[in-house]
Amino acid sequence: QVQLVESGGGLVQAGGSLRLSCAASGRTFSSYHMGWFRQAPGKERGFVAAINWSDSTPYYADSVKGRFTISRDNAKNTLYLQMNSLKPEDTAVYYCAARTRLGRSWTLEGYDYWGKGTQVTVSS
Repeated sequence: QVQLVESGGGLVQAGGSLRLSCAASGRTFSSYHMGWFRQAPGKERGFVAAINWSDSTPYYADSVKGRFTISRDNAKNTLYLQMNSLKPEDTAVYYCAARTRLGRSWTLEGYDYWGKGTQVTVSS
């Protein structure tokens, strides 16, 4: 069983920054492929970013590329999402997800465990 707890959300003005964190339980965090997804009101949950367990290669949705940075600290069992140049359209609940199977994924079905989410609101 893996438990994920997100933190770091809040209210920020357009152009500002936030850093989200995701604390994970489990002794094998370093072997999980991890991802961030988000869900805006009235919309489906969608992919934001992911990071390989083996070499920390990052992957990003086109909408956040160049503005968001995903990283991980395996010693702390923590996943991060640094969000810069935030826009009102980034407003959403952000979810951390873990994939404990082999391989990587950018879809909801590719992840096995989810956090409860943290709200990010960007005002114009």
